[in-house]
Amino acid sequence: MARLDGKVAIVTGAARGMGEATARLLVEQGASVVLADVLDEPGRKVAEELGDKALFVHLDVTDKTQWQAAVEASADFGTLNVLVNNAAILLHKTIVDTTEEDFMAVTRVNQLGVFLGMQSVFETMKAGGGGSIINISSIDGFQSKNSLLAYSASKWAVRGMTKTAALEMGKYNIRVNSVHPGGVYTDMHGKAFITREQADASYTHQALPRVGMPREVAAVTAFLAGDEASFSTGSEFMADGGWHAGSIFDTLPQL
Repeated sequence: MARLDGKVAIVTGAARGMGEATARLLVEQGASVVLADVLDEPGRKVAEELGDKALFVHLDVTDKTQWQAAVEASADFGTLNVLVNNAAILLHKTIVDTTEEDFMAVTRVNQLGVFLGMQSVFETMKAGGGGSIINISSIDGFQSKNSLLAYSASKWAVRGMTKTAALEMGKYNIRVNSVHPGGVYTDMHGKAFITREQADASYTHQALPRVGMPREVAAVTAFLAGDEASFSTGSEFMADGGWHAGSIFDTLPQL
């Protein structure tokens, strides 16, 4: 039996990058998956490649009505019991250059979208006897960098919302955890214009001196989606190559 046999999942931002990798891995491990994204053509293509255990729905995560439609669509596969809140946008601007519109655009997708997702699946998961919600935050939910004010703020918020949801939903056997990727080789990272080797060069300071791959983050998410993680909730799972552990300095003695 595959790890996720019988599971029904919604994955947001599933048309490419970590969301696509997650949807593919969940299907490989036995789940049926609703791929949700605003990128219709690539999203449909991925769903078609995955076959009968996948379908695509258009979902703007800031729109509650569209969330309700996605949850309804999941019923084609059975009872929804997994949500992966992966959709996010990135903004590089200094504090003084960030407009209110910039800030709220990031907040609406990265923070409001996660809130609406959790709210929208709650009743279905409760009625079905439980489930697992995985909120994709970031290494920047623990630290930050110059030019990441809005993005980092939203990813810190995901950590807090995850813990509140875990406390409120646990009695219904709904687990809520957050995953914190470091640098991952996706379009958001610059995959379209830098090679993997060039990306690796940015991570020589961390324990695993390379960029991460989407499937490596998806593997953490797949674990949390399954029953093996049945006693894990309100927790933070790092997938960052050891970035959060600290930094390696070439000027100090090394092995």
